[in-house]
Amino acid sequence: MKNTFIFWLIGLALSALSCNEANTSEGEQPEKDPVTEESIQVMAFNIHHANPPSKPNDFIDLDAVVQVIREQAPDLVALQEVDVLTKRSGNVNQAKEIAGQLGMHYFFGKAIDYQGGEYGVAILSKYPLSDSRVDRLPTKEGTNGEPRILASAKVLLPNGKSIRFGSTHLDAQSNATNRILQVKELNRIASEETLPLVIAGDLNATPEKEEIQLLDATYTRTCQDCPATYPASGGTKVIDYIAFDPAGQFETLEHKVVEERYASDHLPVMASLRLLAD
Repeated sequence: MKNTFIFWLIGLALSALSCNEANTSEGEQPEKDPVTEESIQVMAFNIHHANPPSKPNDFIDLDAVVQVIREQAPDLVALQEVDVLTKRSGNVNQAKEIAGQLGMHYFFGKAIDYQGGEYGVAILSKYPLSDSRVDRLPTKEGTNGEPRILASAKVLLPNGKSIRFGSTHLDAQSNATNRILQVKELNRIASEETLPLVIAGDLNATPEKEEIQLLDATYTRTCQDCPATYPASGGTKVIDYIAFDPAGQFETLEHKVVEERYASDHLPVMASLRLLAD
């Protein structure tokens, strides 16, 4: 009788376990983390040519920039104010060096020649890049505006889908004339792009400005009530953004500013995006 009761208890336990397994596999699935499950982690980071603002102008700390990126582990990074073989940065190819230390693919786009080398923007990617290009953004004659670009490339994601990812840095003059022209060109580029497009960078304009409102007519920013990104010493302005087009191709899962105040005069921006089905 005692053995029969023990066998009955064992059978009851096995039956309950089988029922639970069935509920897990056929009913409700364990909740997945929306930030990591099939999402793309994107960073925008103006690195100030790796010159920490608390240090002299000739002090370069590329390792600090690398560490910031490594700690956040983004899939895609848009860098601005990148030096390649310039005198002030010790004749180092900063884009190549950062990518090499992180084990990422990279593409650098030159905006101007500077101190024997080049100065511009770059993109980093965990995934293969192809069809890279530099689009020149307009500057009105007579404004003495510094040449600006969008550097972008096609990114092949692990799920077999592709997107285009770009880094840009818009005009820094107080007058918005050049930024408005440049945003119009970014909008035109989006209208002709056949792939889902993500751009990121330092747009040198706060959300209420005309140029950002113009951007919003085409792109969807990953934040609306955005946290400040500049200056890093005590942010009061939102001027660094991540945005995408078309709106129906992505879902923003998270947007945040990384509170890292040493490496650059800008705070890095991070967004988690889910690429939606066609």
